[in-house]
Amino acid sequence: MREVTHPLHYTAHPSGIECIEITEHLNFCLGNAIKYIWRADLKGDPIENLEKARWYIKRELKRRKKQCSQQQ
Repeated sequence: MREVTHPLHYTAHPSGIECIEITEHLNFCLGNAIKYIWRADLKGDPIENLEKARWYIKRELKRRKKQCSQQQ
């Protein structure tokens, strides 16, 4: 069960902090971007993980820009 609730690619950080301890305080897009950056070299293809992070960051930027334009 540990592999499901505490997978190594999210718990292996030298700080001892588990990824979810950070991401649960962020919105969905930022949390996912951090998740993919966090695990970039630990699970799957690092380039693909970083591209996924970039996708979520771009989506968050688009959301915030739209939100700012609606407030003006």
